[in-house]
Amino acid sequence: MPRQILLTCSLAATVALAACIANAPSNIQRETQASGGAGASFGVGGSNATTTITGPDTSDPHATLGADPPHGAFSGGQRVVVAGKGFTEQVRVWFGDVEADPADVIAINPTQVQVNTPPQDPGEVDLTTQNGDDESTRRTLVAGYTYDPLYADPDNGPIAGGTVIIINGKNGQWDQTFQQARIDQKPCTTIEVLGPDQLRCTVPLGTQGTKSISVTTSSEVLTALDAYTYQDSEDGFKGGLGGDPIAGTLRVLVYDNFSGQPIPAAHVIAGPNLSTGIYQQTDSTGVTLFSGDPLLDAPVTVTATAECHSPISFVDVPVDTVTVYLDPVLTPQCVGSGDPPPGGGNPVQGGLVTGELVWPSVQEFQKRDWVNIPAADAGEERIAYLYLATRNPKLAFSTAPTAMQVDENDPGEIGYGFSFATYPGNHHLYALAGLRNIATNQFTAYAMGVAKGVAVLPGAETASVLIPMDHALDQALSLDATPPAPGAKGPPRLDARVVIELAKRAYAIVPSMQKTPLLPLQAPVSFIGLPGLDGDLTGARYITSAEAVTGPTLAAPLSVVSAVATTTTSIPVDVTGFVAIPALQSPAVNTSWDGSNLSVQYPTGGFPADMTVYEILGGGGLMRWLVAVPAAAHAIELPDLSGFADAHLPSGSLLIGVYGARIDDFDYGQIGYVNLRPQGMSAYSLDVFNVHLP
Repeated sequence: MPRQILLTCSLAATVALAACIANAPSNIQRETQASGGAGASFGVGGSNATTTITGPDTSDPHATLGADPPHGAFSGGQRVVVAGKGFTEQVRVWFGDVEADPADVIAINPTQVQVNTPPQDPGEVDLTTQNGDDESTRRTLVAGYTYDPLYADPDNGPIAGGTVIIINGKNGQWDQTFQQARIDQKPCTTIEVLGPDQLRCTVPLGTQGTKSISVTTSSEVLTALDAYTYQDSEDGFKGGLGGDPIAGTLRVLVYDNFSGQPIPAAHVIAGPNLSTGIYQQTDSTGVTLFSGDPLLDAPVTVTATAECHSPISFVDVPVDTVTVYLDPVLTPQCVGSGDPPPGGGNPVQGGLVTGELVWPSVQEFQKRDWVNIPAADAGEERIAYLYLATRNPKLAFSTAPTAMQVDENDPGEIGYGFSFATYPGNHHLYALAGLRNIATNQFTAYAMGVAKGVAVLPGAETASVLIPMDHALDQALSLDATPPAPGAKGPPRLDARVVIELAKRAYAIVPSMQKTPLLPLQAPVSFIGLPGLDGDLTGARYITSAEAVTGPTLAAPLSVVSAVATTTTSIPVDVTGFVAIPALQSPAVNTSWDGSNLSVQYPTGGFPADMTVYEILGGGGLMRWLVAVPAAAHAIELPDLSGFADAHLPSGSLLIGVYGARIDDFDYGQIGYVNLRPQGMSAYSLDVFNVHLP
């Protein structure tokens, strides 16, 4: 039987997803509940419900009755199930006058076909189906699908808010007429017009589930339902620099990084030290405004901290707005002054995804054996694993849990059934099929399948998801890297990886795509076992990464080139641009630090860093001071924070991590928190140093 995965229904207990859905209100409906055309209706029922589409009773052997979901982003890529009558495996689908790529069309049965939407202009379009070239089977549902006028990237984030999203429109309607943007009828906490088709919005505090996004202009209100999902997520980025060039005023906003709430009475210093700088505290809304000082006529160092929170500094800020999210300090002394920050569970109600892995068939709507997987020898079994595309391309491959495994004994109509629970949102699924050694659990993959744009709603079932297992893992790719020469501390080896980017920031991790040869390299690093980028993988990319690392744990000192993309395996990927390893000059290693002065040098031979980021850890890692500097080699001064009770690094041993960051299209005045972390850097180097704070 298809296996079920357990899902958290509340912080107090973990129960099976079936219980979550069974306890949901009956007749759950999408926020986008709408008619799919004359005579069509859509609904999601209670426990283990599937979407149903019904039409008028007619003797016509062919019909196009509706789509589920009935709307999606104008950028395309949304998985839609079209309901009708008389479909064959040669069925074609049009959205307006644009035909969906035949590689993205899968006939489930004579009444359902799964398709990925092509890009289109916003608005209603007719939905048309036809079997092959037989025009007598052509049927059209007028206004059967709606392309939303906007979409968000990323389209999910934590309930606490603070995620910065890009709201994408089309046809230049937001240049001069934009007035407001809202998530679930709540205004963005910050908003910036990036261009006639793009807005940057900081998401407000929200509640779990899928929400609408609306943009108000002088002439209309544009709305997309189910466009943003509040969930536990590290996607997006919070805070950073923005606004106009600094010219006499500076606005600093301070929030709690766990709750997203403003921090009143936070300490903010503009300037390199307290004696020559300007000190103010935030008001009840977490905001303070500096003005009227000549110090603010040029780039200035900004430091923010608060009681029982870790500090952060941005050196030489060139703009007039700084938004910071301070990490709470999780010590008994700090927690004793109030409730501990939220954590320890996931309250989000998930959704159920059911479907089948489908192997190519020679007979219409017939189940076929695993023809592209070798027969299992003694001690082996043929098995397939299901995965959600990840936002983290650095994940190591691992076999999927039992709930997301499929074998040859699983039932199905035209394939092999699966059923699993996951958090709500718009997901890309992929499956890997091959041979598993029963004794060692070693898995060798031979075939891959993909289903993009699978919409999952809280407490509902997304049914009939078909994943065609038609991509052979037989492609080879080589990587030619030029990492920095090893120094006295390292790095002595290369950690090289390849992943598949199915869509923007959605990666598939496949086995045998990580290798760790010693440096210097004697030859290009070769990988075998990738799929060809054709069919429903058209538009995907191979993403290579290379890290010069130290020791068996692949630790610092290290230098990383994180994203080199290619769409061909015919030529080696040239990986260059490694940043030199930083060398901390002040404080000297294993000496005392004065709490204010930092300096670093970079050896010659590496790519120059755009920005240096210090991560200073104290109190056994309970408190950290993050410092961003728009330069490579430099000497800086920071304010002495020792006078602020419970808002500074404690005395004792400190660990100082120094990142040298290279960022494509670097603009220090527009960096976000994501750029202070490795995942927001195009390339970076890192070394770690021990010092002491008296």
